[in-house]
Order: sequence, then C-alpha cells, then structure tokens
Amino acid sequence: MSVELGMPGARAVRDAGARDAASPDRPETPALVDRFGRVAQDLRVSLTDRCNLRCEYCMPAEGFDWLPPREVLSDDEVIHLIRVAVQRLGVREVRFTGGEPLLRKGLERIVAATTALRTVDGTVPETSLTTNGLGLDRRAAGLAAAGLARVNVSLDSLDREAYARLTRRDRLPDVLAGIDAAEAAGMTPVKINAVLMRGVNDTEAPELLAYALRRGFELRFIEQMPLGPPERWVRGEMITAAQILAALAERFELTPTDAADRGAAPAERFHVAPSGDLPGGSVGIIASVTQPFCGACDRTRLTADGQVRTCLFSRTETDLRGLVRGGADDEEIAAAWRTAMWGKLAGHGIDDPGFLQPQRPMSAIGG
Repeated sequence: MSVELGMPGARAVRDAGARDAASPDRPETPALVDRFGRVAQDLRVSLTDRCNLRCEYCMPAEGFDWLPPREVLSDDEVIHLIRVAVQRLGVREVRFTGGEPLLRKGLERIVAATTALRTVDGTVPETSLTTNGLGLDRRAAGLAAAGLARVNVSLDSLDREAYARLTRRDRLPDVLAGIDAAEAAGMTPVKINAVLMRGVNDTEAPELLAYALRRGFELRFIEQMPLGPPERWVRGEMITAAQILAALAERFELTPTDAADRGAAPAERFHVAPSGDLPGGSVGIIASVTQPFCGACDRTRLTADGQVRTCLFSRTETDLRGLVRGGADDEEIAAAWRTAMWGKLAGHGIDDPGFLQPQRPMSAIGG
C-alpha cells in the first residue's frame, strides 16, 4: 500500500490499491475513511517544492535540492487527481500550497478547472490558496476570476528588519501589497498565518493582532513544527500556544469560542473584544505540538510529485503519479487513495520517544 520514502513502489501501490480496497474491515463507502472514524474531505495540493523565501523555520539559507521538473505533476495530472478526489472520494475543499504555489505558471488554469468541478452533492469545491504573498499583487484579480475563494498569507512580522531576518529576503512591502490586492479582488476575509520565533519576532503577537483587527483579517498563530531544518526546532525554545495567549491577554480581552463549533478546524479560536480604536474580531492558535488535534483531522495531502500523504508527519507515501502515468483508470487511482487513507495513524506522535522528523521538509510536503 504505502512505501518508505525513497523506495520504488508504484506497481506495488497499484496492486495493493486493488487488493486492499475490498478489505473486510473497511466500510463499503467511496469516502476517504480511516480506522479511527475520520473522513478526509479537505485536500491539500502542493504545486511545487520551490520557494522564493528562505524562512528560518522552513529551510536553510541555500534552499534544498528541488524536484527535477520531470518528477513534478503536470497541470493536467494535477487536475486529473483533483477530479478523482472531488468526484469519487468525497473531497469538498481544495487548498493549493507549496513551496510557494504562486511560482506555478499554470495556477489560474488549475484553479479554474477545480472550481468547474462539482462535489458529490452538487456544490462547487471550496478552493483556497496558502501563499507567502510575493507576486500576489499581480495575480490576485486573475485568481479571483478563476474562482479562488480566499487566501491565507504568511506574515510573521510587520517590522521590515525582523521580516528580512526571518525570511532572509527584504520583501515585506511586496507581501503587504499582495494582501491589499487579495482584499481588493474580493477574496475575503483574508487570513494571515504567523509563526513566532524566539529572539526574532516573539514580541510581535499583539501588533500582528492589532493589524489584523484593524483590517478585518483573520489571524492564525501557528506553533513552530519539526518540518524544517532539524537544528532549527528545539522543543524547549518553541513559542507555545500558552505563551502566545499570555502575550495577547496583556493587551486584549480574549474569550474562547464554543469548542463544539470548531469541528475539524485546526485553530482554536478566541473572540477579541473591541479596545480603544480597534474593532473586535477573532484570533486563532494552531497548537499542533502542544495540543494536537489529530482526532478531528479531515485532511489528505498530495505532494507536487504525486504522492499521497495521510499526515504532515508521515514517513510513508503512496504513489499516484505512477498510476496516472501508467494508464490506471480513475477507479484504480481512487482505490489506491482509499487504501492509503485507511492506513492513517491515530496521531502524529511528536511526543512519542521514538518520534522521527519526516524526511521531507514542509516545502516539499505542502501545508
């Protein structure tokens, strides 16, 4: 079914997909169910492993060895696999990620093809983009016209010097221009993602929230995860969700939202009361490390080279690219995908003594 990363296995995956889809303990359903009762309806599609920033928590200054172009799915192959996911497997949400997805020349075409699909109940799949914002000012209108509903923009600092230090690029004005363009194109509410790093931007949580409230954006703080250079993640140095909340509480009045409303959303949300000249709003914290939400996970992931990942921290993958290029029909592809998700583990295991960081970094996996 799945193979250890770096090992050949397209034929084995194809054979296992046909065999295991009829496993007697798997329910008779076309959906992407797993052994713990979760159903994956949210597809994250990485369109490239390349990026035009070098964020400290994501990659080294020199970058990585990028995938050879021949190994990356073509636009038609991406569209093909999204169609299988939406029409045969019950996927309702598609988010495009990277690397940096705006580096993909065919992005607008892929988005338009996705929004032309209909889910099993006849609705348009909810389509979004996670981006660092570079170049978004030039493409926001075209993406909105293609049907992109919203964007999540990474913005870790409002201080130009701190931003340049964290990303190793002096591009803050370009990111802010991209955010403005997304808002003008109607992809609202714009969502902002921020990762705090000790000694770099760890004091900026209140300012980032004030900016988001003033603009009517939705801010999400994300705990740093062990998905970049191994030496850049030290559990004891990580800024935790509790520490972020404490910093925000010094300036804002926060009230937890009803836990029943969270569903499969990764962020725990808090109402923010109006204060001074700032309107009220909300803020979220994604505590992947200190407060895992694996039990409600509804995500499945497709890498830029056509591998299914059941979790960000998986150490195995299932090869769909080999099936597509080998002439498999849609049901064979769907069966292999179902088999992969049936084998999903209960959790990511970061706190397990034997936890090993995935061989692939975040830029190669997709968020």
